[in-house]
Amino acid sequence: MDRSVSSFEEDSPVYTHQTMYLEEGMDLECGVHLAPLEVAYCTYGTLAPDRGNAILVCHALTGDQYLAEPNPLTGKSGWWSRMVGSGLPIDTDRFFVICPNVLGGCMGSTGPKSIRAETGRPWDSEFPPITMHDIVASQACLLDHLGIQRLFAVVGGSMGGMQALTWIADYPERVFAALPIATSPFHSAQNIAFNEVSRQAIFADPDWHDGHYRDFGAIPARGLGVARMMAHITYLSEEALSRKFGRKVRSEAPTAVPAASSPSLFGEMFEVESYLRHQGSTFVRRFDANSYLTVTRAMDYFDLAAEHDGDLSAPFRKCETRFCVVSFSSDWLFPTSQSRLLVRALNKAGANVSFVEIESDRGHDAFLLDEPDLDRTVRGFLNGAAEHAGLTKVEGV
Repeated sequence: MDRSVSSFEEDSPVYTHQTMYLEEGMDLECGVHLAPLEVAYCTYGTLAPDRGNAILVCHALTGDQYLAEPNPLTGKSGWWSRMVGSGLPIDTDRFFVICPNVLGGCMGSTGPKSIRAETGRPWDSEFPPITMHDIVASQACLLDHLGIQRLFAVVGGSMGGMQALTWIADYPERVFAALPIATSPFHSAQNIAFNEVSRQAIFADPDWHDGHYRDFGAIPARGLGVARMMAHITYLSEEALSRKFGRKVRSEAPTAVPAASSPSLFGEMFEVESYLRHQGSTFVRRFDANSYLTVTRAMDYFDLAAEHDGDLSAPFRKCETRFCVVSFSSDWLFPTSQSRLLVRALNKAGANVSFVEIESDRGHDAFLLDEPDLDRTVRGFLNGAAEHAGLTKVEGV
C-alpha cells in the first residue's frame, strides 16, 4: 500500500513523494518484529517497462529522501540536486531514481517518532536498535513493493555508502552496479568516539527526559545542537576551515545574558564559532534527537569484516556487481586508506572494481559539493555500466 504524502508537478513523472505502508512489518536483527513498517521515499524520472533502469540513492546520516527538490521543512534545495536531474550525472532522462528515508529516521519512515502498536504512543527512546542490514532490508521491502527485482545501481556517500556495501553483501543478485563514495566497510574507533561525544551531549541536556521529551513539550535542543556542531567539524578539513574562516572575529555588542547561554563571553566570537552555532541551531529544527541516537548507533555497529571472521572479501565472493569506489584526499573521517582496504578486498574476491581518489581540500563533505571530478566519475561510471547492462533511454522522456 502506498500513501501519497505530497507531489510536485502533478501528472508528471519528474518527482513523486510517497510512503510505503507494510502492515506485516519486518523482523529486525535484534529479534524485535517491527510492525507496521513505513518507508517514505521520493522518486525521479520514469521507470522503464522492464523495470531495469532503477537507481537507489542512499542518504547519509542527517540526509533524507528529498534528494533533488526543496526540503519541505527548510525550503533549501535537495541535498544532491546538483547531481540528480535531467542531463546531470545521475540523469533522470535515462534512470529512475529512488531515494528512501532510512529506517529509524525522522522524515516519514518508521522510527522513534512512530506510534508503537502495543502502547499507542511514540517509541521515543525505546525504539529498538537497528543495523545497516535492517535499513537495507526495509529498502528491499520497498523495492518488492515497487516490483523492482534488480537495481541497475545503488549509490551513496558516507553512511549512504555503508548502505550500498550492505546491499551487495545481503542482496548481490539484486544490484548490477555499486558506487560507494567517501565511505568505509566499517566504522572506525575514532568515528565511534566522535558519535559517543555527540550522544553524551544529548543525554546531558536538561530537556532530554530519558528520551521522552515530547511528553514534556520539549526537545533537547542544546544537546542536539552541540552534537551537530561536533559532527560538522569532522565533515570539513583544516584547509577548508582556514580558507573560509581563518581567525576572523565577529564583533558583538555586550550582553547581559548569563555566560552559560551567552553568544560570547567577551562581546565577540570567531567566525567559525558563529558558523558552527548556526549549523547547530538550524539542525534542531529538522532532526529528531532519538533518531540521531538510533542512526549513529547503527553506523557504529557497521563492520562487514567482523561478520565474516575478519575476512572483508567474504561478503563479496561470487559477486557479479560492478563497483566504482570513490574517496577524497582530504577526507579524514573516511580516509582514502579505508577505501583502498575495501578495494583490495573486492579484488581478492574477484569483483569488477575501479577506484578513484579525487584531489580536494574540502574534506568529507566534498561529495555533496561542486566537485567536477566527482561529476565526471559518476557520469562516466553509470554510463559505462549502462552500456554493459544494455540500457537505453526510456521512451517518451
